[in-house]
Amino acid sequence: MIVFPNCKINLGLRILRKRTDGYHDLETVFYPLPFTDILEILESTDNNSKLSFSTTGLPVESNLNNLCVKSFEMLKKDFPQLPGAIMHLHKVIPLGGGLGGGSADAAFTLKLMNEKFNLGLSTEELINYALQIGSDCPFFIINKPAYATGRGELLEEVQLDLSAFKFIIVNPGITVSTSSAFGGIESSLPQKSVREIIQQPMITWKRELENDFEKSIFNQYPEIGVIKNKLYDNGALYASMSGSGSTVYGIYDKEINVDIDFPSHYFIKQLNS
Repeated sequence: MIVFPNCKINLGLRILRKRTDGYHDLETVFYPLPFTDILEILESTDNNSKLSFSTTGLPVESNLNNLCVKSFEMLKKDFPQLPGAIMHLHKVIPLGGGLGGGSADAAFTLKLMNEKFNLGLSTEELINYALQIGSDCPFFIINKPAYATGRGELLEEVQLDLSAFKFIIVNPGITVSTSSAFGGIESSLPQKSVREIIQQPMITWKRELENDFEKSIFNQYPEIGVIKNKLYDNGALYASMSGSGSTVYGIYDKEINVDIDFPSHYFIKQLNS
């Protein structure tokens, strides 16, 4: 069986407070986009109960640290009757860029294993497994526009259709440390919720829909801030860094021709929602 784990962007990201467990409470809206990796899982035919894992495309973490492998091993622990499997990941979504590609791969592994091997796990149970992998992993179990709170795992579907627009995704190849990104954050309670803002006309988003990571990340990596400004200079209705970066996206009217002169090593992708 083959599935296509997709990326997400964050529409707004507010850091509300630091928790006693060391995590931060946040609020954001996750929005899925049709830019995907490719994941295939086959049942092993040699009576081997282990996982054979291989990759192509962009380089990924070693087998032991890969989130797909961790997802398989987690299910194998609770379902020891699972047969061995052959898993192949073709990696397309840039790693560590705030697009959630690794989390998507893990969540799609859980969903695919559940379907292929008839594990009978509910959506809620899959979300609980996904949360053990990462805070944004549960979103990809639902994979619909969602307002997220807590660590990002408390999800409420929202009615948001951006199919009338196109997206430009720009990744400069800069790896941003999540720990250092949180280190530069000054948490606060906003006067207006992200969920409320995204229901307003998009013309208001530039002024009100903020990513709290941008200030500190742009100070550390001014190049990322330049990308956002270029997107606005070239007609974006809204532009923002996704997650803790370094990917920046712009939302445009579909009829606008976007041609920006970015450095040749940048990853650039144009998408329709």
